[in-house]
Amino acid sequence: MNPAEDLSGGQGPPGGATGLHVAVRPGDPSRVPLLLMNGIGARLEALQPFLGALDPAIPVIRFDAPGIGGSPLPTRPYRFRSLCRALARLLDELGHPCVDVLGISWGGGLAQQFAFSQRRRCRRLVLVATATGSVMVPAGPRVLRRMITPRRYFDTGYLRRVAHQLYGGSARANPEVVERLLHQRRHPGEARGYAYQLLAGAGWTSLPFLPLLTQPTLILAGDDDPIIPLANSHVLHALIPKAERHIYRGGHLELVCDPARLVPAIEAFLGGDRPRHPRRAERS
Repeated sequence: MNPAEDLSGGQGPPGGATGLHVAVRPGDPSRVPLLLMNGIGARLEALQPFLGALDPAIPVIRFDAPGIGGSPLPTRPYRFRSLCRALARLLDELGHPCVDVLGISWGGGLAQQFAFSQRRRCRRLVLVATATGSVMVPAGPRVLRRMITPRRYFDTGYLRRVAHQLYGGSARANPEVVERLLHQRRHPGEARGYAYQLLAGAGWTSLPFLPLLTQPTLILAGDDDPIIPLANSHVLHALIPKAERHIYRGGHLELVCDPARLVPAIEAFLGGDRPRHPRRAERS
């Protein structure tokens, strides 16, 4: 099987120092690996379309958050900072002193924390459809109400009804795509794992430390994202010193619904193979 097809190479059960369920795509060992941080409640398989479109030479590390998918439920709630320490131990186990990090939605908050508290482990940062945490331009009340429950992952009828309102973009015309990507079979403890993810970010904000981030950062934001209003990307762009912003036409899940449109910008940023102005905003 060639590397482009081996999308879950190295996948195994929970174990090691972290206990996290991890999937590794080896790629080219001379390349800096890309560590992916998923949205709330989503298993690592949800990022498969993105991997399928990404250059197979880029090594990729995915994981299920504690209590989600194949990762066991922790004995108590955790915070972003402690999960970042666990991820640093995971990188030690895998033999990677430094990675690039891509975080989407909830994972974007975790990625910001990782870039700050584990700054020596993070070379470049990609933030997709995300914001600054508890202090942000909020979604509408109806969207927030639906975000506090993991029901959309397990109830296909419910997901089909709310996909366009929650995710915007591709989901408005084709909610079946979102259903195929997000629907998963419930397992015991996953509702609590979802609650622990909510608690991990409760009261957290990146605003105080964003000006201290030293990594080149790419901010990807959709112009039709009901969960993360576009104004949040302006805040990130203004506060992160080495940031550039790419505004795409679409919603919250375009990274996996239409990855071919976003992957070129990500690959160019990670490879550094095009001149960039750090404060420029692009649109696609």
